[in-house]
Amino acid sequence: MAPQSAGILIFRRTTGTVQFLLAHPGGPFWSKKDDGSWSIPKGLCQERETAIDAARRELREEIGLTITGDLVELGKFKQPSGKVISAWAAESDFDVAGLRSNGFSLEWPPRSGSRMEFPEVDRAGWFSFTEAAAKITRGQLPILLRLATELGFDVPAAKSSSAQTKRRGEQT
Repeated sequence: MAPQSAGILIFRRTTGTVQFLLAHPGGPFWSKKDDGSWSIPKGLCQERETAIDAARRELREEIGLTITGDLVELGKFKQPSGKVISAWAAESDFDVAGLRSNGFSLEWPPRSGSRMEFPEVDRAGWFSFTEAAAKITRGQLPILLRLATELGFDVPAAKSSSAQTKRRGEQT
């Protein structure tokens, strides 16, 4: 069975527009990557944990936000790696300056024998739909598109796949 992950895409309405909260992965592999590397706060479901409970836990662990209210189910999204993400959405106005992330240990530099601690998420940001579509990973773009559609955005499939293709540097 493919690995199961769960996450929550947070959005807020500000002065007639909608913004989406994305998280940038921490650690040396991601430090210089930007477009196409941001993610919804998400992570693997633990044994005997429901997907919705995992999504709430991961949001709390990765950025320090606790959502207790109802969530909007967006669906399940198969990633290029084969992993499946169960995704929800919630409206909240999270202050990214208050980001608190759990960490992980990694041998760094490679083969050095030294271990370093890194935050799982090194920063979070609020983005317009267009900005978020450029920032989010290729596999998670359908999650953003689903929420945008639920919120009434006009997101024609041709426009979104064209933007994704250009982001990957392919010819259209």
